[in-house]
Amino acid sequence: MAKKIKESELKSLRDLNTEFTKIKSQLGDTELQKYTLLLRVQEIKTEFQVLEKNLAETYGKDTIISMETGEVKPKPKDGENK
Repeated sequence: MAKKIKESELKSLRDLNTEFTKIKSQLGDTELQKYTLLLRVQEIKTEFQVLEKNLAETYGKDTIISMETGEVKPKPKDGENK
């Protein structure tokens, strides 16, 4: 006859295994979310570069655009106050 562990030990073993499997799955989901976010960051960078190029063509490459007001000003030359 084969030996068996106690029922309480078996329950603990199963519970820990279930929790371990659940956490592994959550980690996988988290990595997928991270990957999706990283892809979106790259897309935003590309979109920003295209918009920046278009704005530079429209308003001049030697300008500064205020993110708060949208005001366009010429870039200060070296030595000038900003």
